[in-house]
Amino acid sequence: MKICRLTILLFIACIPCGLAQQPILLYPDGVPNSKKTPVSYVEVNENNKVGFVSIPTLTPFFPEKTKANGTAVIICPGGGYARLMVENEGYEIARRFNEMGIAAFVLKYRLPSDEVMVDKTIGPLQDAQRAIQLIRLRASEWGINPAKVGIIGFSAGGHLASTAGTHFGHPVIENKLNVSLRPDFMMLIYPVVSFGEVGHQGSKHNLLGLSPDQKLVDWYSNEKQVDSNTPMTFIVQAQDDKTVAVQNSLLFYSALTAAKVKADMVLYGTGGHGFGLYNKTTKDQWFDHVIHWLDDNGFLQSF
Repeated sequence: MKICRLTILLFIACIPCGLAQQPILLYPDGVPNSKKTPVSYVEVNENNKVGFVSIPTLTPFFPEKTKANGTAVIICPGGGYARLMVENEGYEIARRFNEMGIAAFVLKYRLPSDEVMVDKTIGPLQDAQRAIQLIRLRASEWGINPAKVGIIGFSAGGHLASTAGTHFGHPVIENKLNVSLRPDFMMLIYPVVSFGEVGHQGSKHNLLGLSPDQKLVDWYSNEKQVDSNTPMTFIVQAQDDKTVAVQNSLLFYSALTAAKVKADMVLYGTGGHGFGLYNKTTKDQWFDHVIHWLDDNGFLQSF
C-alpha cells in the first residue's frame, strides 16, 4: 500500500503545468439570447475545428503557482465566425502564456446563428463580456489580479477581441454588480477589424447577415469605435495575408495612434494567414515580442 501511494504521489508530481482544467460553463443558469436548440444543431469537433457551438465555455489553463504573476488572458480562436480553431489558436497559445506565469482561458464562444440565437449579432460579444466578468468575479479564487485581465484574438477571434475592447461601455449581458467589462490590454493576431471594403466578408456575413444595415456595419467596424479609453494593444500580421487584408491592422493602429492609445505592431513581409504561434517564413517569433511588451507594461510583475 505504501508503495502504491508513493507511486501515485510521484505521478502527480510529474504532471506538467499548462494542462487544461475542466471547461467552465459561462452561463450555468441558462444561456441568454438563446432559442431552443434544434435536435440537428449538434456541436462538432473535427481535427480541433469546433463548429455549431450553442453552449459557450471557458477552459482554464493555470501556471505553476511559483510562476504565477496574477495576469490573466482570454483567448478567442478564429475561424470566420463559422468554426473555432481551438488547438493552434487556443490551447497552444494558452500553454505558452502559462510558461510566462499567466493564467489563460480559452473561450469557446457561440458562433452566430439564427437557429439558436434571438440576435446573432451580439452572441459572441456576450460571451466575451461574460468571460471578462466571470474572471474578475472569481479573481481571488484563481489568484488573479482583476486589474490585469487581457484578451487575445486570432482572425475573426481578433474581431471579437477588438469588439470587446471597443464596446465595453455598451454591455450586452446582465451586469448587476457593475463589474468592469473593459480588458486591460488587447493582442490582435492577423485580426479581422473592419467590415468595410478591406474587411473579411465571410466573417461579416456570418455575424451580421447578408444585407446588414450600414449603421450595424459601422458599429462593428472596430477601427471606427476606438477612443482614448480603448485598451493598449499589440498587433501582429503578415503583409501577404490573402485572407484578411493587412489594412485591417493598419487601420486599427492608425485609429489607436490618433486616439493616443499605446500600441505596438509587428508586421511581417510574408507568412500569410492562420500561422498561429509560428510564422514559418521567418526565424523571428512574434510571441517573444509579446513577452517583452507585457513585461515593459508591468503585466509580468507579481502583485
